[in-house]
Amino acid sequence: MSQELNFSRRASKSGADSSVVLFLHGYGADGADLLGLADPLGPHLPDTVFIAADAPDRSMANPAGYQWFPIPWIDGSTDAAAAEGMRRSAKLLDAMIDRVLAEEGIDAEQLILFGFSQGTMMSLHVAPRRAEPVGGIVAFSGRLMTPERLTEEMQSTPPVLLIHGDADDVVPFGEMQAAGEVLQGAGFTVYAHVMEGTGHGIAPDGLSVALAFIREHLGIE
Repeated sequence: MSQELNFSRRASKSGADSSVVLFLHGYGADGADLLGLADPLGPHLPDTVFIAADAPDRSMANPAGYQWFPIPWIDGSTDAAAAEGMRRSAKLLDAMIDRVLAEEGIDAEQLILFGFSQGTMMSLHVAPRRAEPVGGIVAFSGRLMTPERLTEEMQSTPPVLLIHGDADDVVPFGEMQAAGEVLQGAGFTVYAHVMEGTGHGIAPDGLSVALAFIREHLGIE
């Protein structure tokens, strides 16, 4: 496994580069899968850099893509392998966030984590365990991993936007409410949006809500 995550970067429209949206893709995809969202988001976030990371391991189910950790019921791995994969990826993602903050010259509050599916799981796991809260977490179609350990291990409570399609047949829609209840109980400010009739994906209404959340929490008028 690589000791440093690979990523692609798009500069801000204005050239000011004063904030960052960090995309974290889902199982079997890659950073390019989400980086295209910079096209509709960029004009509304002119000073924002968009960065899309590749997960560290080739996907066991789709070797053309990557995974943050194996998924036993999809790829036949063990629960132990999944837990270890997540632990290693969390460490690499944490280091990458430090690197992005340093290289872009921004404070943590000017960084938004934007996850989809397994990328959401990584965002919701790593960000609360960092001492400096990031500006916010946009969490599409995922779940909160190891919720029983959150209150013991968390160090910060960044605002969270949970977005999920009510027709999702990959990550059950009920995971949104489950995550929201745990996060709110732990002191997080949680927003939620249901993409009606949407499966495991990102619908236009969900993206619009995500944009409004990003602008608000980056302090963009």
